[in-house]
Amino acid sequence: MNSNIDYKLPMTTPDPTDDVVERLREIAPHLFSEGRIDFDKLKELLGGQVEQGTERYGLSWAGKSEAFRNVQTPSVATLLPMPNESVDWDNTENLIIEGDNLEVLKLLQKPYHGKVKMIYIDPPYNTGNEFIYPDNFREGLQDYLRYSGQVSEEGIKQSTNTETSGRFHSTWLSMMYPRLFLARNLLKDDGVIFVSIDDNEVHNLRMLMNEVFGEENFVATVIWQKVYAPKSSARHFSEDHDYVVIYARNSEKWTPQLLPRTVEQDAAYTNPDNDPRGLWRPNNLAARNYYSKGTYSITCPSGRVIEGPPSGSYWRVSEDKFRELDKDGRIWWGKDGNNIPAPKIFISEVKQGRVPQTLWSYNQVGHTQEAKKELLSLVTFSDSDSVFDTPKPPRLIAQMLRLATESQSNDIVLDFFAGSGTTAQAVMELNREVNGNRKFILVQLPEKTENPAFPTIAHITRERVRRVIDKLNGERQIPPNPPFLKGGTCNSLSLKGAPMESLFAENADQTEKPVQDTLPPSIKGGGGDLGFRAFKLSSSNFKIWDADHAPATPDALAEQLKLYADNIEQLRDQQDVLYELILKTGLPLTSRIETLEIPSRQGRGSVVFSVSDGQLLICLENLISKEALHGMMERKPAQILCLDTAFGGDDALKTNTVLEAKSHGVVFRTV
Repeated sequence: MNSNIDYKLPMTTPDPTDDVVERLREIAPHLFSEGRIDFDKLKELLGGQVEQGTERYGLSWAGKSEAFRNVQTPSVATLLPMPNESVDWDNTENLIIEGDNLEVLKLLQKPYHGKVKMIYIDPPYNTGNEFIYPDNFREGLQDYLRYSGQVSEEGIKQSTNTETSGRFHSTWLSMMYPRLFLARNLLKDDGVIFVSIDDNEVHNLRMLMNEVFGEENFVATVIWQKVYAPKSSARHFSEDHDYVVIYARNSEKWTPQLLPRTVEQDAAYTNPDNDPRGLWRPNNLAARNYYSKGTYSITCPSGRVIEGPPSGSYWRVSEDKFRELDKDGRIWWGKDGNNIPAPKIFISEVKQGRVPQTLWSYNQVGHTQEAKKELLSLVTFSDSDSVFDTPKPPRLIAQMLRLATESQSNDIVLDFFAGSGTTAQAVMELNREVNGNRKFILVQLPEKTENPAFPTIAHITRERVRRVIDKLNGERQIPPNPPFLKGGTCNSLSLKGAPMESLFAENADQTEKPVQDTLPPSIKGGGGDLGFRAFKLSSSNFKIWDADHAPATPDALAEQLKLYADNIEQLRDQQDVLYELILKTGLPLTSRIETLEIPSRQGRGSVVFSVSDGQLLICLENLISKEALHGMMERKPAQILCLDTAFGGDDALKTNTVLEAKSHGVVFRTV
């Protein structure tokens, strides 16, 4: 095989640093020497933009370098599809992902880079009693798998920060930094992020987000009045508010939408003179700002003469402009024509919405007690207060959605600290209210609970969203909590010997009824997407060679290589493999999939999966023919993927296939 031909699909996530280096290479190639950046040339190019000396303004903490290395460490994980825990799998474009959000954010980098319009997160507040992550949460996938029970839990346990460790700001910053860094890459240029926080970390969060997003992209810090009554038990002050910190991806390109006008605002507009232009309200003609032409006398229709504006003020308009307004019927003199003249402000001519303010009262967006009642109305479970101490009301997130997204634009909303799933509820309810089409992606760590019906928070997330869908569909009564569905993934079917056609039908597990068969279908074009696809973070479906831990002796190495001859893990089915390939080629997890058959003169044709309207063709046959390869190329996809073992060791055929695909403008790769 020609070693210069790149045909293997990378099975790890990209290093974000590589993208920065490539962009720098494109705009300033002279900065590179022997493939590396010449830092002296870079400093020379940037001139005064480079901070000199060891003392400088910025945020530093113990573990910052390690936190950034967590950004650069690639992930070898995948997301396993869970259709049995989904709603309307075939049609929905919403996602709920169970897993450590750092690993998941890495996996989302290729398919969702620059595609998310709004991010909302409610991260741990670092108050000392709810900062729950695996003890070694920074160590990556293997520790997560042990924590979540997918492999032996020996050597790792659930960790809740205590008062002595939970308030260490460095630990919290090290957890937040890589997640915010990766999240920024997912935002569109006109995207925005909202972060809920309290006084414990708001100062550090501002500094951290200045570093990640740039202080020039700071938008506002909103004060949310989270309680409706003071706490008499407070030692010093009753804490009545939290914060919502807002940063734009690019503040030059993002501006908030106007909020809907209130009933109180509209009530000020009447039409006592039956003006054909509609409702209006009177404005004050006088103002305190000096105006050289604003000191004339005015004669009322009643004959009364007003010698000039009130003392210390000036008429807003010149005398000529005033007469022009009066001639156009835009001056109100009162019912008897004797009032001080008031210009009319027509409701049809003012902004059809409210400019957002930085103080959000509970009357506008809800409070924590409302949030708890809302959650318990959907999902009842024991000791709920200990599970969700500070839930957020859907109205609070709906306020952010109105500011940051547009109803008919298919905007994607991401929440990677999903909790009970309030963001999904807010998205679906607002879509129903305004006939919108927003989509959501939720990510939630499977934090353990004490409830056997909902063993982890991720179970609660999915169940709450199901019940919101039930409520919005209104087609069946929500029953008491049912026994939770067993088996979070698809059936454990091996590729070996399984007919490819059976991917979605014949091999379906009939021992339990899938959720999507018991729920109403999602309603398209009439209130949004009422469904979701569930996925679960896990190790790759492919055996990934670890050169650092290869056997030392030739015999042991040969034995190990035999195990990698068939590189697909046992107990993983075709659907698992298919979605990993979709994810790692950079297509969305909601891509549509069609099953095709490429004809063959030898009898049975080859089954091929067409992804996203033919952009990607995937053949998972154990043996592949030249006819199948030619048939795929003739369809002119952007990419073709096959199993490496399907060539049966014929390197010449593989090389010719790569070259032929290139001549057709097709990227051909194997796994």
